[in-house]
Amino acid sequence: MESSPRGRRPATSREDVARAALALFSRQGFEATTVDEIASEVGISRRTFFRYYQSKSDAVWGAFDAELARLDRLLSEAPDEEGLMQVLRRAVVETNRFNEEQLVDLRLRMSLIRSVPTLVAHSAVRYEEWCDVVARFAARRLGGRPTDLAPQTLARAALGAAMAAFEEWTRRDDGDLTEVVDQALALLATGFDEDRLKGQPLGGDGARIGDKYLQGGEPP
Repeated sequence: MESSPRGRRPATSREDVARAALALFSRQGFEATTVDEIASEVGISRRTFFRYYQSKSDAVWGAFDAELARLDRLLSEAPDEEGLMQVLRRAVVETNRFNEEQLVDLRLRMSLIRSVPTLVAHSAVRYEEWCDVVARFAARRLGGRPTDLAPQTLARAALGAAMAAFEEWTRRDDGDLTEVVDQALALLATGFDEDRLKGQPLGGDGARIGDKYLQGGEPP
């Protein structure tokens, strides 16, 4: 019969496991940390760890599956009369609202995902899952299949905008993540029309992109 070194605490959750994994990765490195060490840190068995996460790499992403499911739900439940880009902006912003403790973990996650080769490779799988959700939404709105050019273009452009927002946010100590994400998606909604963007603050250092794009739905 398999046992854990400390005995499992009744309140152990996926979040507990992910947070313990992040702490160990931060102290001793991702590659140097074993699944057994993570399991021991939260008082569970190795077998139980794999009930929570398929791998160490998945533990770095924490509740990403739940965030994807929420994004899918928000996109699916949006009223038809709400513009496509407005729906997408609102849904992506909402799925990136975190409390202070979660934001601390998120900064560490992003640092690991960008710097550890194993996680850089693994991130391609997770980002593809995100794009699949957005492409399905776009296909429902535009017609056709999620694999068609228009849904794929929108999904991958939106992913790029979100990733740029995260990069901008991680460079700041006090930036509001949801505001930066909204700015990036607002920029995407303009279609990067040169005439409309000239003279507009384009983000960075807390600058806004133009309230008409952030508050009034899709640009004219």
